[in-house]
Amino acid sequence: MQTPYLSAQPVDDFSLRTAGFKYSAALAASTDTTITVPGAAKRYKAIFKVAGTGAVWVAINQTAAIPAGTTFALTDSELVTEGQKVCREVISGDVLHFFTTTATTPVNVLLYTMTQNN
Repeated sequence: MQTPYLSAQPVDDFSLRTAGFKYSAALAASTDTTITVPGAAKRYKAIFKVAGTGAVWVAINQTAAIPAGTTFALTDSELVTEGQKVCREVISGDVLHFFTTTATTPVNVLLYTMTQNN
């Protein structure tokens, strides 16, 4: 059975098949922590989950970083906070970067293989 490729498919943990790859880490404070997306499939749905009270910044193929100042500036990073799930399409070989200022912030990354049914 193939997972349908639908851009509007919800990410609510209901009826999703088990992820092909599951990663977890307790992030160290102020350390760029990375995962390279494996080459078993071309595209994946990557779901990021954060536990605890720490805020985690995520970037794809760029170093993740916290905001640099009090005014808006362009950034390569996205904020993921406790209880939030973020889903992004990634391709094999992409490097996912994670950064937090709070020590031992638990992060879970699930990779679901993407295929087209048509």
